[in-house]
Amino acid sequence: MKNKLYTAIGLMSGTSMDGVDASLIRSNGTDEFANILDKYYEYDDNLHQSLIDLRNLILVEEDLRKYSSRLSELEREITIFHSKVVNEISSKYNDEIDFIGFHGQTIFHNPEKKITKQLGEGNLLSQLVNKRVIYDFRQEDLKNNGQGAPLTPIFHYLLSKDIKKKYKIEFPICFINIGGISNITKISEKNETVEENLEAFDSGPGNCLIDEWIRKNSSKKIDENGSIARSGKIDQLILNQAIDNFKINSYDKSLDIKNFDISFARGLSLEDGCATITNFTAYLIAKGIEYSNKNKSKPITFFICGGGRKNTFLIQSIKDYLSNQTNLSLNLIDNYEFDGDYIESQAFGYIAIRSFLKLPISFPKTTGCDFQTIGGKLVQNF
Repeated sequence: MKNKLYTAIGLMSGTSMDGVDASLIRSNGTDEFANILDKYYEYDDNLHQSLIDLRNLILVEEDLRKYSSRLSELEREITIFHSKVVNEISSKYNDEIDFIGFHGQTIFHNPEKKITKQLGEGNLLSQLVNKRVIYDFRQEDLKNNGQGAPLTPIFHYLLSKDIKKKYKIEFPICFINIGGISNITKISEKNETVEENLEAFDSGPGNCLIDEWIRKNSSKKIDENGSIARSGKIDQLILNQAIDNFKINSYDKSLDIKNFDISFARGLSLEDGCATITNFTAYLIAKGIEYSNKNKSKPITFFICGGGRKNTFLIQSIKDYLSNQTNLSLNLIDNYEFDGDYIESQAFGYIAIRSFLKLPISFPKTTGCDFQTIGGKLVQNF
């Protein structure tokens, strides 16, 4: 007997804070998945800037209390924005939507103190959209001594099965998500259980440093296609100093954009600074890939997701650093019938269904939690 299929909207707003990725999906929470719709909803300039300004103020736990009124005000605005997204999608879809997977907007994340704050009121969203909402996905993992991230590996595991079947690609299969922070999921097929076949970690900055440099030094928000970096010259001395000063010695901690800064590029031109920062980002991502490729005895295929995959200068720089890793290949996931912009929003629809079914969403080898953990809070406020 087949497990019941549920329909969910996954909502993801990443560290770029520029808008909401929304995906309508159908799944049984385990081995069946169908994508119905993907759409991006951009924040207006005022909301985008308000989020960035507030995140820059929240540096320590005490700041959550200090700026609580501003946080509450912005949280309500964010929730209303998400409700409009859900209502627009719902109006175009005739069948029942069972759940909303509401990631919210991360404003502060400190796993050592077991504190994570994603702006988003689950109760208010449920009231505004008349649907069951599942949110606050990270807290249970933190309680179980996990890092609270990354949470998408269980969805990557599902996709890997589909890719293997359709394209005859053997395990190990890896997913590289280059969002604000980059993370890597490695899937093997050595063991019987999902838990033993799944490994994941944050590997360093993704777009966060590049985006910050562009915002602070130009009127643009991003380096589209890496064109600004490509027109500049890497300052090798500054790059080497940055690499020496920031070494990731272990991959057992989740990362936040506040773990990095762009001060090392101060004084460089827009173009040269962008080239140097992009190459620094590429170096750290490449080191994460090398770490996941410890056993070089068999071919390993990497699929690149997230907004950073569109930065061709960044991707080429990563490949240059990996030129001696002859057993691996880097591929855009878009070439395998998936849209790399929406993997995370699809994932949070899938994770919402798993949460409802009391299935684990994080594992010791993905977040470092003590045991596999069911995350998310279900609210029905209508």
